[in-house]
Amino acid sequence: MGLQTKVELQKELNVQIANWSVLYTKLHQHHWYVKGPFFFTLHEKFEELYDEASEAVDEIAERLLAIGGKPVSTLKEFIETSTLQESTEKLTANEMVKSLVEDYSHINTQLKELAAHADELEDVITNDLAVDLIGKIEKHLWMLTAYLSE
Repeated sequence: MGLQTKVELQKELNVQIANWSVLYTKLHQHHWYVKGPFFFTLHEKFEELYDEASEAVDEIAERLLAIGGKPVSTLKEFIETSTLQESTEKLTANEMVKSLVEDYSHINTQLKELAAHADELEDVITNDLAVDLIGKIEKHLWMLTAYLSE
């Protein structure tokens, strides 16, 4: 792996760490503030999703360390590096789910780029990590979109 491409791959992994960290915080916020007739369903689902986001952060950071990178690890770095926007307003349950569809779709697009880049570099471990996350996200997108369908 050439130095420039290795640095680019490390940068992409750091964006994923930052995005999943911002998503983790959003999911916690949604978990705490969800209201309405689907409270119990969404409260539980948001917890499941933030637990998964936490695991993703750890897996991505460990992969980045394994290839010689340095994971972003502070709140300031997460906000500066993330391509997701922090949620600062109170949302309805449906708005929360819509925002998650947008965020997961965005992360999914970037993960596909990461997987392709890792494949070009013959980094099968990073490719596998990205593909595994894509599979999880696509299932979440299907379920969250189904929730919004009336």
